[in-house]
Amino acid sequence: MPEPVTAIVLAGGQGTRLRSVVPDLPKPMASVAGRPFLEILLDYWIAQGVSRFILSVGYRREAIMDHFGSAYRGIPIAYAIEEQPLGTGGGLLIAIRQLLDDAKNVLLLNGDTFFAVALKELIAYAENQHSAWCLALFPTSHTERYMGVERDAQGRLLGLGRKADGGTVLANGGVYWLATKNLAQLGLETGQEYSLEADILPKALAAAQRIVGMPAEGTFIDIGIPDDYQRAQTLLSKAASANEFN
Repeated sequence: MPEPVTAIVLAGGQGTRLRSVVPDLPKPMASVAGRPFLEILLDYWIAQGVSRFILSVGYRREAIMDHFGSAYRGIPIAYAIEEQPLGTGGGLLIAIRQLLDDAKNVLLLNGDTFFAVALKELIAYAENQHSAWCLALFPTSHTERYMGVERDAQGRLLGLGRKADGGTVLANGGVYWLATKNLAQLGLETGQEYSLEADILPKALAAAQRIVGMPAEGTFIDIGIPDDYQRAQTLLSKAASANEFN
């Protein structure tokens, strides 16, 4: 890999849809197969080559910070704290300030979804496409829940929120490779509330930033609702190493 990889994990949400089964914890700390989900997520990305994490935290953040401290399995962890809810985009803007000065790119992850994407493939795809943003995409027919995308023949995104025509779409799986300089070009204010999908990505498209999507076939699970949270107990308990999530 051309540079050490830092991953920003968006772990600040309140998880209101999951509150009925996980009432006292932030969503990324929900127990999956006897472990905090966030541990499973970090384990996978450490195995993929991530060398530093920045956790964007807000709701009940002490549960995350006390559990992980300043390092996990020898990998340094920094925290970007939302004193008030700022949404996924607002959390990103705070977290990106903690990148090292020479970091030209960052891996961005949703803290409540697991998507087994090969990091080397994602980086290579992004570099070959000269992209500002590269999104890992998964196939789904659940367009009422997931944001489908429209791509051209080269993989460049033409639009967001595409609906299926009776079939499946490729949807945003919450794994991004981002060239960091591009956020500064969008005129966003740190400390303001933004949604990554509803505000920042549309702004990037409108600014003609090159956003591409890479289809991936690895395991995908979103623990954000009780049914899928229960399904994750079985799905994620099967794997003891990153190579098993295919």
